[in-house]
Amino acid sequence: MAWCAARYISSPAIDVRQLRRHVPLAAGICCASFVGARSSSTSVSKPFACASAAFSMAAETKEAIKTEKAPAALGPYSQAIKANNFLFVSGVLGLIPETGKFVSDSIEEQTEQVLKNMGEILKASGASYSSVVKTTIMLADLKDFKKVNEIYSKYFSAPAPARSTYEVAALPLDARIEIECIAAL
Repeated sequence: MAWCAARYISSPAIDVRQLRRHVPLAAGICCASFVGARSSSTSVSKPFACASAAFSMAAETKEAIKTEKAPAALGPYSQAIKANNFLFVSGVLGLIPETGKFVSDSIEEQTEQVLKNMGEILKASGASYSSVVKTTIMLADLKDFKKVNEIYSKYFSAPAPARSTYEVAALPLDARIEIECIAAL
C-alpha cells in the first residue's frame, strides 16, 4: 500500500519525525518531485510523486547464506545475504574450504580459487555467475590486474558485470586478491 507524504512534504520545512511515524520501515532513500509555481496567495506546492512503503526493507526479507563448499567467514559477517531480490556476497579469498589455507601464493591460482568459492556461494543461494551485476576486486598489487582479468573473463560472459578494482594496503591473511559481488535474483 502506498502512502502519500504530500501532507508533510508540501510544507517548506519537512518534519522527518512525522514521516518516520507513518513510514517506519523506510530504507532511507526517498525521491520526490514537485510541480507547481508559488504565487502570492499560496506557498504550497502540488506533489508530483508520493513516498511509497514499497521501498521499505522488512527484516523478514533478509536471509543469511552459508555453504560448507566455500571458506567460512573470518569474522562476524555472513558469506552472503539475500535481501529484496539481491544477493550481497562478502569478500571472498582464495582459501581451500576444507583446510582454510590458501591454494598457493600465486595470483593466478588464488584468483581461480576465489571465483570457484564465489560460485559455490552463488549456487547455495540459487544464483549463478550470470546473475552477478557488480563486482569489486581488491588486489595487494595492481600489477596483477592483467593476470586477474584473464582468469576473471572465463567466469563472466557478456554482458560482464559492472566492476571496480582497487589496490589495497593489505588483505586478510595476506591474501593477494579478494572479490565481492552483488547478484540479482
